[in-house]
Amino acid sequence: MIRRAVLLLLASLLLCAGAGQAQAAGYRYWSFWERDAGRWVYATQGPSLARPSDGDVQGFRFAVSEDSASAVRPRGTADFATICAKTPAQEGRKRVALVIDFGTASDAPGGASPPAARTACARVSPDATTAEALAAVAKPLRYDTNALLCAISGYPEKGCGEQVSKEQRERPAAEKNSPSDGGPSLGLLAGVAVVVVLGGAAIWQVRRRG
Repeated sequence: MIRRAVLLLLASLLLCAGAGQAQAAGYRYWSFWERDAGRWVYATQGPSLARPSDGDVQGFRFAVSEDSASAVRPRGTADFATICAKTPAQEGRKRVALVIDFGTASDAPGGASPPAARTACARVSPDATTAEALAAVAKPLRYDTNALLCAISGYPEKGCGEQVSKEQRERPAAEKNSPSDGGPSLGLLAGVAVVVVLGGAAIWQVRRRG
């Protein structure tokens, strides 16, 4: 009975090691934001459904995030008056200020260099969606088959919402394919060795008493 328990414990430790190493840092994607009273708020609708009003400020940020609660906000504090200063109002049209933040090198896929963040003022029809406003000033856009926004102004060239592990994000590219990758850590092996020793001692005690 004790021997079986030790073996089960060893299996659990090895499974935990695999799960820990495969733990994801999140997903690499374009998040969509709305400026409300001077602060960024994660949008409750996708850009293809949201219909901003004239004078609204909306933003996009490319980054690796676990979920909406931990998503990284667009950088910059430019307001509508600043972004649309050179785009005069026009009868029968609305203006939407857009902040497009391509993120940092640590979030870029495959060592790509993200373009500099920029702003744009889209002048579109009154019923236009955010996606239509974005298409007016930041082509080419790329979507997947589920209408997920994959690229703005062609960035990134490939990929769409892919899962990213903590090792892929935190370790330098030169170390990602290290021969030591994929194996249990030294600390884990030491822990397993202790369990083996204790388990063996327990089994020996049972046999001795028998």
